[in-house]
Amino acid sequence: MTVKTIDQHIEISPGVAGGKPHIAGRRITVQNIVLWHERLGMNADEIAAEHDLTLADIHAALAYYFDHRRELDQAIEDSEAFVEALRQKQPSKLRKKLEERQPHGPKD
Repeated sequence: MTVKTIDQHIEISPGVAGGKPHIAGRRITVQNIVLWHERLGMNADEIAAEHDLTLADIHAALAYYFDHRRELDQAIEDSEAFVEALRQKQPSKLRKKLEERQPHGPKD
């Protein structure tokens, strides 16, 4: 069963976007919108244009976020901790190669 919220712009559907609140008919999550807006400083027009969304979609996602801020902030923190744990377990091969190419000591 799909639960629709915020005037039909936001859905929560099991099996879609990991069950996270997302833009209706899309796999773009409220969390994505929040990160683009709050962390990357994109405005609603930029997000809408870049991802072919309506301004109503963006504002509905932000309204949903502000109504559920604590749980979504926790989900963002959990995701960041998961990514960091993966980085610790699996160091970047590219970073290692770049570090190997760096000269050891100052050039004269």
